[in-house]
Amino acid sequence: MPHLVRDWMSSPVVVVDPDSSVSYAMTLMRRRNIHSVIVDVSEKNPSYGIVTTTDVSIKIVAAERNPAETTVREIMSGPLITGRADWTLKECSKILEKYKFHHLPIADEHGTLIGLISATDIFMSVEEQGWDEEK
Repeated sequence: MPHLVRDWMSSPVVVVDPDSSVSYAMTLMRRRNIHSVIVDVSEKNPSYGIVTTTDVSIKIVAAERNPAETTVREIMSGPLITGRADWTLKECSKILEKYKFHHLPIADEHGTLIGLISATDIFMSVEEQGWDEEK
């Protein structure tokens, strides 16, 4: 199997409203066994944000904030940088390293989000298949 993002990304993307509580986002992540959700900012500003389990750890737990009283908008990162499904995992890994991300939303040629890939997905690919750059 080739080392392409499309082969390892998760889809569909789980999207939450920016005014949702962090508790709601955490419940979605736990129930769907995912580590991030995309935040749909607004129609006026069509860029997206992201909230990850790391954000919850740092911006909620360490900061002693109540997730039920904190909105996703308050802790999200954004605007998003997106990748492409036809990228190799090597290309994707370079972007993750450059920006110090662990999750990269994947968009089609029109900018529509079609998936999400994480450093864990890349790890699983390498563990499962080994690494041969020619693949």
